[in-house]
Amino acid sequence: MESFWGLFEGLNNQKYCSISIINRTLFFSEPIGLLPSSSTQQHTYIFPTTVPNMHILFLYTLYFLLTYLTLTLTLFLLSPLLPALSFPARCLSAYLSLVICAIYGVLISLALRLASNHRLAQHLTARAFAVTMRYTTGVTINIVSGEHHLTNSRPCVIVGNHQSELDVLLLARIFPPYCSVTAKSSLKRVPFLGWFMALSGTVFIDRANRQSARQAFSGAASEMLTHKQSVFIFPEGTRSYARGPELGNFKKGAFHLAVQAQVDVVPVVCANYWGLLGAREWRFRSGEIPVRVLEPISTKGLGVEDVEGLTTKVRERMLCALRDIGQTEAGKRVAGKGV
Repeated sequence: MESFWGLFEGLNNQKYCSISIINRTLFFSEPIGLLPSSSTQQHTYIFPTTVPNMHILFLYTLYFLLTYLTLTLTLFLLSPLLPALSFPARCLSAYLSLVICAIYGVLISLALRLASNHRLAQHLTARAFAVTMRYTTGVTINIVSGEHHLTNSRPCVIVGNHQSELDVLLLARIFPPYCSVTAKSSLKRVPFLGWFMALSGTVFIDRANRQSARQAFSGAASEMLTHKQSVFIFPEGTRSYARGPELGNFKKGAFHLAVQAQVDVVPVVCANYWGLLGAREWRFRSGEIPVRVLEPISTKGLGVEDVEGLTTKVRERMLCALRDIGQTEAGKRVAGKGV
């Protein structure tokens, strides 16, 4: 290694320097012209000493990825002996999967924009993420009923229960073609993920600015009617980290949007999976999470005064289905009954 680092001696702001190979040892000497060598073991050449910044960035990135992958694989290999290590192992795998698919999403969004078909970008990226997560974490989503409602009701407002960060995988599995997601506006600033979301038509909501949020929903309603674009929203607004079949209070934004656009509401219920993912308990296991897509609920003829009742009706149906799916064998397994 000392011989290798000798490569960097003699730079000192010189435009050119010589590199010599002596007994398989590389080092720099003083800047000289291309000279014949008197020794059969030494060969001297001139080449620029300036290394492009992109090369340095590439090397650092490669080093980081190799370190990241080595750490992740090591944690997976040790997890049979120390089960708690499966939590950081799968977290690292999930984050890497998200970054890789976000980069893919940026590229596919740019390509589809050139073809004037960027509204398919989120569907294609979502499917890629679902497949990637299957192999990197062992977690899959199984739609046990009603999947046809996701496409037959287009355009529609799809609503789902929000448990944890793993719900990104729920989106990846259920996302139909020509559908976009709503997200908090701060995600715009996240590298790769924010770029992909912006390029693919995400509806960004500024929760701190009610007027801005209303304008965003008005724009979404127009997009839905003009391009038959569905929208996915988590009506709870935030992750619940529930340990059982529970739902938080629903915000009314999704239902105002459905009424304004006069489109169906399609509820999606994901079984409680606390038995697979428990952050406080350092638990992250592989498994298959059951999901049900419920019958669409029509908003035809409804007005602003009906939003409250619509919100309550959808929440009650989803809560009933959530409790019901929790009683199935698959639901009990991922909920951690007996864990």
